[in-house]
Amino acid sequence: MNRKPNDRIPLARLAGAFGVHGEIKCDPSNAGRTLFLAGAHFHLTQGGEEREILVSGVREHKGRLLLRIEGIDTVEAAQALNGAELRVERERIELASDEYLDEDLVGLQVRGVDGRTYGKIERVEHWPSSDMLVVGGRMVPMVRAIVREIDLDSRVVTVDPPLGLLDGDEA
Repeated sequence: MNRKPNDRIPLARLAGAFGVHGEIKCDPSNAGRTLFLAGAHFHLTQGGEEREILVSGVREHKGRLLLRIEGIDTVEAAQALNGAELRVERERIELASDEYLDEDLVGLQVRGVDGRTYGKIERVEHWPSSDMLVVGGRMVPMVRAIVREIDLDSRVVTVDPPLGLLDGDEA
């Protein structure tokens, strides 16, 4: 099947060499972490080029995945992949009913429970405390107390923000 690049979603970013035998540090998204197994195929995108790669080994080190990629067996070859992105076909990602892909949220309209419009989601940032929706340059924590509903069909996120979070008012 001939796929377009946008049929694939970002799964992880490669973060440089680890050791001297070609292992590569990998920062995967939570949604795709379970896909990292020996024998898995991914699409590596770097500098506008894309190619398919085969993962020959995976291990965890201090919460980060370390990958062995077929054909990459030196520190120099691994370091050359620093910053590359791994992408995967959308249908390979399994999400729970309350999980969303970043690309599905970006561009959605953010409205208050009172009907007020705050703008569109510019990006999603992942912080240790919670994921953050960036709306008008402001970060909105993706917690149930604030994000009340996400309706992908109508492309609207309903929020109940505390005073000052989105409107600039002082508490």
